[in-house]
Amino acid sequence: MNNDFNQESGGARDSGEPELVVGLDAGGTRTRAVLAAASDGRVLGEGAAGPGNALTVPPPRLTDHLAEALAQAVPESARGRVVAVAGGFAGATGATEDDPGRLNALTALTAALRRLGITTGSIGISSDIEAAFASAPGTPADGLALVAGTGAVAMRITGRRCTATVDGDGWLLGDDGSGFWIGREAVRAALRMADGRGGATVLAWAVGRTLGLPREVLPGGRAPGAPLGGPAPAAPHGGPGVNAGRSGPPGAGSGGRHEHPGGTPRRAPAVPEGGSDALGEASGGRHADPGRTPRTPAVPEGGSAVWSLADREAYRMHLLPVVMAEPPTRLARLAPLVAEAAREKDPVAEAILHEAAGQLTGTVKALAPQPGERVVATGGLLGPGGPLTAPLTTRLQDLGLTLDWVADGCAGSVALARLLV
Repeated sequence: MNNDFNQESGGARDSGEPELVVGLDAGGTRTRAVLAAASDGRVLGEGAAGPGNALTVPPPRLTDHLAEALAQAVPESARGRVVAVAGGFAGATGATEDDPGRLNALTALTAALRRLGITTGSIGISSDIEAAFASAPGTPADGLALVAGTGAVAMRITGRRCTATVDGDGWLLGDDGSGFWIGREAVRAALRMADGRGGATVLAWAVGRTLGLPREVLPGGRAPGAPLGGPAPAAPHGGPGVNAGRSGPPGAGSGGRHEHPGGTPRRAPAVPEGGSDALGEASGGRHADPGRTPRTPAVPEGGSAVWSLADREAYRMHLLPVVMAEPPTRLARLAPLVAEAAREKDPVAEAILHEAAGQLTGTVKALAPQPGERVVATGGLLGPGGPLTAPLTTRLQDLGLTLDWVADGCAGSVALARLLV
């Protein structure tokens, strides 16, 4: 990780040197640590390690991850100058002193600091969402926070602490409008097309292709009359057949490229792996270049009418076991497929994103926002290039609200640490 401390501060260390603070952003995928000057928040070093959820990561492992990230960010020669540490932890909150996640985070962080010889007495614990809210310009104390990644939750922040929560209820009961929700809707749209209840959509091909279904059961993947398991159909104009000359799972040995069923080569959509942080951290909320030439539609004109009944049934029989065998939240990795299909004007994909933006707007509205209130948002579905940024911004502006996007809680944790000095 980057560390400019030694280059900027030289080798001499004495009691007259500037004080330092550390901010931590401990999420479900990774833990980040940032060393900064207490006077102005200037970043001097960074470190990263494994997951930091204070409820799901066992305390000994959480301590190890915190110590690893801190050791990278804070050189040994600087550890005696750290005067405050603040951490935003998934699974914790700063609103209640006896919150189990807060107690776990405080115990692990205290142990990690002791291991490294950092003896500061000023330690602040907050939730990762509270820290993300503080990352907005001006380090706001009051307003609304919205997270839209694998999951989705909105909070009212008062005095830099959460005072009300809407959704965040998990894949079974909530997370409406989240990456999981979008991915699940993509699979549902594919199944509805296959069983005749829904309209034609490129999502049936994209979902099946991404999940490794046999090419012959995909829409347009088998020539009329050809037996299941037979050779791939020839592409139009005498081009190569679908995945011609390939073996193994879709995309194997292709360097991330594959042949479109219509014969037009295109880049495989990037599908981030991981949990709630993956949509933000792995992709930064960005997807493939929207300015590139649109691909040939994956569904031939006429939709499922040219997708034989036998193939459609085989598609369902292959798809369901694959989806059921994975943790439900893994469906979030299909969200980029919906974003890409919507950019190419697939009406089913566009409708899914429209509904997702509506769900998130409803989540924010449940907090009874006042005109002019600030909404600080984070997560892979939002931010520059995020698939929900534009529609959600429009809806929130209609409510008289403004949307600030932040990448994560690191800047907020540094700001909260500086307030402890």
